[in-house]
Amino acid sequence: MQKPASILLMQAMSLMIAFPNFLSGSLFEKDQNGSNCFPAVEKIFKQKKASAAEKPAVKPQKKEQAQPAKQGPSLSAEEKDLLARLVHAEAKGEPFKGKVAVAEVVLNRVQNAKFPDSVKEVIYQKRQFDPVSNGEINKPAGPDAKKAVDEAIRTDKKVTNALFFYNPEIATDTWIRTRAVSVKIGRHVFAS
Repeated sequence: MQKPASILLMQAMSLMIAFPNFLSGSLFEKDQNGSNCFPAVEKIFKQKKASAAEKPAVKPQKKEQAQPAKQGPSLSAEEKDLLARLVHAEAKGEPFKGKVAVAEVVLNRVQNAKFPDSVKEVIYQKRQFDPVSNGEINKPAGPDAKKAVDEAIRTDKKVTNALFFYNPEIATDTWIRTRAVSVKIGRHVFAS
């Protein structure tokens, strides 16, 4: 089946509009050796590709991923166990947040120049924690105390910056009551 002449003529005219220099023979360029090598049309397409490549590529934005919890001081397993035993003895019956705060007091002291530089030295510093003097520190820590220590090590969810805590109902030391109170959690008062 043959195409009518008008359809062929339209196709030819479309080509002439698309490639106006076709009849003049300028669709070909000569390379340095004088031979016809690159069609001018190919050059046009290469220029368009090159200009598209010159534009900086837009990188697809990644969804924000949940950031891992920031870790505070790294403690050995022995230090974590000792701190958990202190928390267990000092904050038995207190809310979880209070247990975390007790652990943070010890960690805050380690970071403070006025106190010893390790968890063990802070806990065993003379006359600082009753569980050391009454032997409660030697009892194993419960799961809540261990979890509270892990929480206290994280720096992104700090409960307190306090250096001291006490139960105002049973504390006999008058000096501790002179400290500026920052927060009260359960039966404990946390102070600086």
